[in-house]
Amino acid sequence: MNPAFLCRWLLVLWLAVQAMCASAQMPAPEVWAKDMREEVVRTPVTVSDMYGRTETRSMPVTIFRPAGDAVHPLVVLNHGRAVGDKRAAQGRARFENAARYLVGKGFVVMVPTRIGYWETYGDFDPEQSGTCKRRNFAPQHQAVSDQVLATVALARTLPFVDASRWLVAGQSVGGLTTVATVGRNPSGLVAGINFSGGSGGNPDATPGSPCNPDALGQQWARLARTAIAPMLWLYWQNDLYWGEDVPKQWHQAWVKAGGKAEFKSLAPIAGDGHLGLDRDMDHWLPLVDAFLSGLGFNQPAIVTKPPATNWAEVDEVNKVPLSAKSRTAGYERFLAAGTPRAFAIGSQGAWGYATGDYVTGRALGFCLRSGQACQLYAVDDDVVWPGR
Repeated sequence: MNPAFLCRWLLVLWLAVQAMCASAQMPAPEVWAKDMREEVVRTPVTVSDMYGRTETRSMPVTIFRPAGDAVHPLVVLNHGRAVGDKRAAQGRARFENAARYLVGKGFVVMVPTRIGYWETYGDFDPEQSGTCKRRNFAPQHQAVSDQVLATVALARTLPFVDASRWLVAGQSVGGLTTVATVGRNPSGLVAGINFSGGSGGNPDATPGSPCNPDALGQQWARLARTAIAPMLWLYWQNDLYWGEDVPKQWHQAWVKAGGKAEFKSLAPIAGDGHLGLDRDMDHWLPLVDAFLSGLGFNQPAIVTKPPATNWAEVDEVNKVPLSAKSRTAGYERFLAAGTPRAFAIGSQGAWGYATGDYVTGRALGFCLRSGQACQLYAVDDDVVWPGR
């Protein structure tokens, strides 16, 4: 073989291998929800930690909102706190599936990624609360609720938000953030929803047994004295951070001190019940929907299974109104999945499918991300698409 040709061939091969390695190391591109006009804005927030250090940082806030130009009430939705150094990898908080339901209810949803997470992770952590035996929760609660109020202040500058009516919600330390905010009784706050809220849990080292839970109960009792807005508290029985009984003790401390909160204990789910906000929508959606209806937010938003139609049998792949490529990439994978399952199609070739929890809403949402009009095509073993 000609040496020059061999050298060129080896160079091409080396470049190809380098490109493959670079591609393997690059994260998958983030998919934004075009139908909810997802955007990220940044707003200044000033917070202090338990040591008295005060910083002003730029806080990223993800915004989802309904179509059209109408003005809508607000939900500030708050994320949790990973254990230890795992916080560095938490990324931007979105809660897309929960946000899609709330946008369907007619809310603008704003999700702050608090200081100390994602792009602000590093030298300043205003959520530290001391050692296990000497917890100091007051500065933490002040810092997290300050960031909620900064988000509401940003909302007041937006023409599509009615910030005179807003709710606060969140999961894990985001649930704690919800409790902290309700305890401050800010202007315009209508209600709070606490998903698995708390602090001090470690599912790896001490599953179901959080550190010094009495200290948090005492802090929440102090906050309850000034709380007015009603709350809904949702906890799963197999929560590996708190266990089944500790959240009930926190709830008792809250209501005994004058706070208003309805407690719901949900059945165990696969894995860690602490993740029920994302993994058990089938069961929490009706509870939250009833709570919101009681507050006057009655717009239907839970996606249910339509009746079966005569368009096709579920396994008639060639009748699915998509390209052959999309049928292979999407619909055949849907058919190979077990039930529950759902598949949605878009007006211009988009598709989405889901299995497991809340398949109707999630499949439709994955399709709607594209910005196209979408409908459910099949749910479980039934075609539900009405045809063109």
